[in-house]
Amino acid sequence: MSDLNGGPGREAGEPERAFFGRRKGKRLRGQQERRLADLLPALRVDLPPENGPLDPRTLFPALGGDPEAVWLEIGFGGGEHLAAQAEAHPGIGIIGAEPFVNGVVKLLAAIEARSLRNVRIRDADVTALLARLPDACLDRVYLLYPDPWPKRRQRKRRFVSDGSLAEIGRVLKDGGLFRFASDIDDYAGWTLVRAARCPVLTWTARAASDWTRPFPGWPGTRYEAKALEAGRRPTYLEFARLPRGSQALAAGAETGSA
Repeated sequence: MSDLNGGPGREAGEPERAFFGRRKGKRLRGQQERRLADLLPALRVDLPPENGPLDPRTLFPALGGDPEAVWLEIGFGGGEHLAAQAEAHPGIGIIGAEPFVNGVVKLLAAIEARSLRNVRIRDADVTALLARLPDACLDRVYLLYPDPWPKRRQRKRRFVSDGSLAEIGRVLKDGGLFRFASDIDDYAGWTLVRAARCPVLTWTARAASDWTRPFPGWPGTRYEAKALEAGRRPTYLEFARLPRGSQALAAGAETGSA
């Protein structure tokens, strides 16, 4: 799925850069244009003026403004995973961020067909949204099959970085989950290295099979299907947000033992 644009994805000392490619693919048909005009405005996540914070719980009036939890999917592609999760968990509010217009219209079609009331869409850069979210406000963040930007000169455009993981860790509640999937071994390794040096995230795997099995309740995606058809084995990584204060305690213990 597509990577997104913004600042928190930067490695230390790097300039701002775009994490996604094109914004639009095939020409939209009549029904797709109608959904963009009629459905998207009511579902679009707009940012508050004057750099104000955005409480994500307020985005779901159909859930009484009090969802059971709030999840974010970064780069939802065609929306297969997001729509399946929204249908399976009608009490959970799910925000999908995706700048690719053709992907947005596919998700809008699923929302309309399944009468989903717990989805909101950010059809622009996700990092601007992340920057406005308060600390400890999300229960789960997904990044599934992001663009691997495989060429060495392109890797600076990968969404996963020290900065983006720190930002994800900031907005996750204690015990909240960050789930990453990719069929590109290099990107999986890239993510593990950066997650290992993120002080607020811990890898939940306990056995080798843990990163070869899909997440519980996994509906699959078209990207995954293409990978399997091509003979590539996906990797599924899950990281939990450490309790706030545990990092300071660990640092204090390390200092005391020095």
